[in-house]
Amino acid sequence: MRWTLDKIDWDAFDPSKVDTETMEAVKAASLVEANAPDYVSYLCNVFQDSSEIQDDIRQWGREEAQHGEALAKWARMADPEFDFDTAFQRFRVIQGIDTGAIESVRGSRAGEMIARCVVESGTSSFYTAIKDATEEPCLRQLATYIAADEFAHYRLFYESFKKYEGELPSVFRRIMIAVGRVNEADDDELSGAFYCANYSEASDVPYERKKFADAYQKRAFMLYRRQHTDRLISMVAKAGGLKPQGKLVRMACAFAWRFFAFKQRQLMRSAV
Repeated sequence: MRWTLDKIDWDAFDPSKVDTETMEAVKAASLVEANAPDYVSYLCNVFQDSSEIQDDIRQWGREEAQHGEALAKWARMADPEFDFDTAFQRFRVIQGIDTGAIESVRGSRAGEMIARCVVESGTSSFYTAIKDATEEPCLRQLATYIAADEFAHYRLFYESFKKYEGELPSVFRRIMIAVGRVNEADDDELSGAFYCANYSEASDVPYERKKFADAYQKRAFMLYRRQHTDRLISMVAKAGGLKPQGKLVRMACAFAWRFFAFKQRQLMRSAV
């Protein structure tokens, strides 16, 4: 492990610097990160041919689970009423993972590694954005550690992808898998996590995927600045087989920032 929870200066926590909407996003993130063991089971099934990659996946899972534990601890400090255990059990009902699958849902092991790179691109940029946006010292330190972990995970999965890239020689197919995984951000994982983390059963508020996906995006997108979206697009592009500094990627970075800025304005009008 690159760090442990006792490396965090929890005594530096300053409740006056907690931003409510950032806290709500962190609560949701704690559930997603804590769900790593199911992904470990699925990925180890997909990569049965390599004990080395399975070991790497198990270590990745331990680090992701630690992220969930640390984020949950911070969230409970920010909101003592946050019941992580209950919220997590509700989340697992909404977000089920087929741990019995023995083949990648991406169609190949190479495609699976590209998808994992996309996820780590998103999480690395997200926690970097939190670190740059928050004024709460404890969360800033925690986000710094997690962002570094997620970048290391990206490199791990990218190196593993290169062992299987012969299964997916077409750059076009790689890009399609990367874009497809980006689009899955609208699935039940993030919306379900936001709902379960921030609305108890006693609230009698029904779950609506679109409503709570927008609610999560409102909190997350507001944290991003141009440097964060540039980093995200460059990492995704590299996983897709493009040159991160190439003209096409520079154009994609500019488009992505305009899209984020548009979504930020649009989501600001959301009441959720």
